[in-house]
Amino acid sequence: MKRTIFLLMATLLTVACSEKKMETISIDNMDLTVNPADDFYKYANGSWMARTKIPEDKSRYAVFDILNDLNNTRLKELVDEISSKKQASGSNAEKIAMFYNSGMDTAAINKAGIEPVRFLFDSVNAISNLTDLQDIFALFNTYTITTPFLASCGFDGKNSTMYALNIEQDGLGMSDRDYYLRSDEYFSNIRNEYKNHLAKMFKLLGQDDATASASAKCVFDIEYQLAEISMDKERMRDPFLTYNKMDIEKLSALTSNIDWKRYFKKIGCQEPEYVIVFQTDYMSKLNGILKQTSIADWKTYLTWCVINNTASCLSSDFDNQNFDFYGRVFSGSQQQKPRWERILASTSKHLDDAVGQLYVEKYFPPQAKHRALELVNNLRQALKERIDQLEWMSDDTKVKAQEKLAAINVKIGYPDEWFDFSGYQTCDTYVTNVLNMVKYRYERDIKDVGKHVDKGRWYMSAQTVNAYYMPPMNEIVFPAAILQPPFFYANGDDAINYGAIGVVIGHEITHGFDDEGRNYDKDGNICEWWTEEDSRRFTERAQTLVNRFNSFIAIDTMHANGSFTLGENIADLGGLNIAYTAFSKTEQWKNQSVKLDGFTPDQRFFIAYAQVWCQVIRDEEIRRRTQTDPHALGCYRIEGPLPSVEAFVKAFDVKPGDRYYLPDSLKTVIW
Repeated sequence: MKRTIFLLMATLLTVACSEKKMETISIDNMDLTVNPADDFYKYANGSWMARTKIPEDKSRYAVFDILNDLNNTRLKELVDEISSKKQASGSNAEKIAMFYNSGMDTAAINKAGIEPVRFLFDSVNAISNLTDLQDIFALFNTYTITTPFLASCGFDGKNSTMYALNIEQDGLGMSDRDYYLRSDEYFSNIRNEYKNHLAKMFKLLGQDDATASASAKCVFDIEYQLAEISMDKERMRDPFLTYNKMDIEKLSALTSNIDWKRYFKKIGCQEPEYVIVFQTDYMSKLNGILKQTSIADWKTYLTWCVINNTASCLSSDFDNQNFDFYGRVFSGSQQQKPRWERILASTSKHLDDAVGQLYVEKYFPPQAKHRALELVNNLRQALKERIDQLEWMSDDTKVKAQEKLAAINVKIGYPDEWFDFSGYQTCDTYVTNVLNMVKYRYERDIKDVGKHVDKGRWYMSAQTVNAYYMPPMNEIVFPAAILQPPFFYANGDDAINYGAIGVVIGHEITHGFDDEGRNYDKDGNICEWWTEEDSRRFTERAQTLVNRFNSFIAIDTMHANGSFTLGENIADLGGLNIAYTAFSKTEQWKNQSVKLDGFTPDQRFFIAYAQVWCQVIRDEEIRRRTQTDPHALGCYRIEGPLPSVEAFVKAFDVKPGDRYYLPDSLKTVIW
């Protein structure tokens, strides 16, 4: 199901941590020789960074990754216990066991080779005309195998109570159009590596060197054309640009080479009254490419799409080559993660709620939910006060902002109703299990087109350490797994809780009021609820944050992208300010003279925030994340917002001449 989600992190990680109570910050991780006013990131994390080596199977090693490793141990114990015993026929436990065991049976996987996906290759080989081509697009869509466009059930951005069919650009083997179009040395090198990867994959399919080279060129040429017409990632953040509602007659006029009524039937969707097209210019130009490109070339491209989307589930030759490009070249990882870890992650992803029920029963105490709700209410009250005090916003807009804040729905821990897997059948073949699960979900979701939105549905599993804000639902969601140390301590230091989980909560709330989220009203509908003058003032203030992040050099000549990361950067800054305001209501904050381990409550608040983003990272991953991740690198999530937070400036005596000093004219003050 297509949906817009603002995440705390781009990569979804599962987490659990020690139950040990933490009463103060991790001093052993700090480098107290560093001036906090010059480099607070190293001050808070320098010793840990100096002694930590990135594991060979990782491109980055951060607090999130450490917690992920710990949580994997818990999840593996749960899954091992289930998979080692005979389970009741048709039960969720049996499905988990069969799914996991099928992925761990490498002997069977290697023996089968590509035979389990032969039916997909055969469907491609049978294409003889444009009608056949669109039928395969539809078939692949149901398996979420890449084609030039994706049709899925999502929200109607201007009628958030209804599900609608969303159509959007797709089709690239590399994750962003810039990898095809930019002339910088880095992108040129990646393109060459990608072409080599394409050829190697085709050779694994049995093609000789010359044929594989020609196939690789064919695929790249098609993807290059798609990249040329794709909307860039910065403009895709504008919900007004990507909301294009049209009836089927208008859609057919836009893309005359597609028989949409036939397509809808093939994907299992009752013909909708209307669709939402995210990128109309892309679809219009794709219409020409569909006919101009030969059927033979489309067949080569779609053959690649099959293997690219299933390689990690197939025999070791395909799996290893897939990792060599996407893991080693793209991200810098030196070796694959252990097999059990990858299959565990896949099991947890595809059977999310089945695993989540087991996880919650064992690892999520009821008191954690109560304390989290209390924190959310405190943070909401803090933002309410801050909105009332804003000097740059008019009273008319303040009223609507307060209405939206009050209307935010909060979900904690896990859903009231778990996903029903009773119609999903597992088997002994791993890639078949994965494909069938994807198809099972797609077919369920696509039937919702034209129906009322299910307000109780979750879009993240309970065992995930992340949080999200969903604009069309106007809701913030905190899965069970994030409500644990080092984010959250049920009986811990207020400074730590507000500096960690408090900022996370404030971050997600702020997403409702960042440069993208602010374009949705209290009911989750895209609309202009700001006065023209307030909108102008907001944009001016946000631009100071864009400028600051644009000035950061991520690596070599590659700068951070202040426009692309603006939503997350506003959320970080807002989260800090909101959490600090809420913290200032506590008894602990009122006694700044009482120190723990030599640090005041204010100082511990900001150190706790900085330590959440501690990481060591490979150069390749720096480049990849800077290009594709709407979140700034960990170091910039510290250096970017903190100089604009007055409480931080005072807590660490930041003065003119210090690197973290900003004159008032360059500070960002929004929420």
